[in-house]
Amino acid sequence: MSIQFAVILVPVVFGMMGFAIDLGRLYLVRGELNQAVSAAAMAAATQLLGTSASLTNAGNVANQALALNKYNFGSLTLGQDSSANLTSTINDPVFFSTVNGALGSDPTGTGADGTTARHVQITVTADAPLLFWSLLSAGQSRKTSIAAQALAGVSAPLCTACGIAPFAIAAKDVTDLVNFGLGDPASLNNYTFYYNCTGTAPAFLPNSGLLAPYTIINRYDSGSTTVPDETDQLFKLGAGGLPGSTTPNPTGSPIPMACVGIGDTLEAVWNSPTYVATPPACNAAQPQVNAAALCGLLTVFDNQTQPTACITAVTDYAPLQVSYTPDPDVTTGQSNIYSDYTGNGRRILTIPIVTSLAPNSATTMTVLGFRQFFLQPNPDGTFFNPTDTNGRFLATYIGSPAPVKAGYVDDRFAQSCPAPVTSGPGKVVLH
Repeated sequence: MSIQFAVILVPVVFGMMGFAIDLGRLYLVRGELNQAVSAAAMAAATQLLGTSASLTNAGNVANQALALNKYNFGSLTLGQDSSANLTSTINDPVFFSTVNGALGSDPTGTGADGTTARHVQITVTADAPLLFWSLLSAGQSRKTSIAAQALAGVSAPLCTACGIAPFAIAAKDVTDLVNFGLGDPASLNNYTFYYNCTGTAPAFLPNSGLLAPYTIINRYDSGSTTVPDETDQLFKLGAGGLPGSTTPNPTGSPIPMACVGIGDTLEAVWNSPTYVATPPACNAAQPQVNAAALCGLLTVFDNQTQPTACITAVTDYAPLQVSYTPDPDVTTGQSNIYSDYTGNGRRILTIPIVTSLAPNSATTMTVLGFRQFFLQPNPDGTFFNPTDTNGRFLATYIGSPAPVKAGYVDDRFAQSCPAPVTSGPGKVVLH
């Protein structure tokens, strides 16, 4: 009787051990796969720039992210077969123009192309090994397949944008909350940006018929211990956008140092104990604060050339310069069609639009929104001169097709941001 009872208990024991060991491993594998697809989807969504190459770039970035993630206690590489006869499959990314398209409730939001894709879905399947359950009839293959899927995309327009360019321009039309009078993005209007000055405006750059005076917004970090030098800070602002800091915003705004918020009435021009960036005369040289920022911006195109004026304007120019990799698409000659752009987004400048440019550091500016411009080389293929007398560079208005690094959709800093914001760039979110 005891032998018969033992025989009956054998599958029960192995089943219980399977629950204890095999089920635990299955949960582990599923967690690793979920982490991998989530990282890949988030990375891929950063490449949804509204260009023809967006889907290809997103797919490449997703594969790179997946290659960095392994499963089964981190021992197996996704997409590669193992010696234990375990396989995994990485499905091609699927792109959608709307979240509901991915959820199946919006047939018009499926099958998006590079110019309309706003969301990407990543799916992988992988075999997980079975130990004790393999002794049961249902687990004789000694493995079972597990699938993981993640959907990421561009959020609704942001109230607060972080990590954006430090250049601010005034709206051409404050009543136009779609384009602020900058024109239809489809028209690809080329603007000559120049540092705000007094007197006769400087000449247009070639292939441009519109002017956009700008200023550097005040993000001087007096408490920085990693980059205490002011010109180095300005270089990094121009090269990489507003950086994070625990120092309070020097404007007095509750918005963090790295961010700009719609509705903020305290935005100000650059001001520090060393440099007071008041508008110079248009026939005078640009201030050093702007030259330092433009030397950083030049790394979008070139991180090897060392203009003498940049070496003078930026304390640690040479070591800082090489830490920023140029955009892979710097196009010899001028790009007239944004959709043909194949780069990684470094040429896209997200800038705050304000009511008017302040004439001095004591006058504040109100932020109306954020819009994006596409930085252009000169028509002859050369790059802009960061030491140009008026700090001029050429950029095409493209609206807001690309996600920004970070930000907030809600009005958490109580700046009277309209909720929801009806137009503007979003950030990448995991759905």
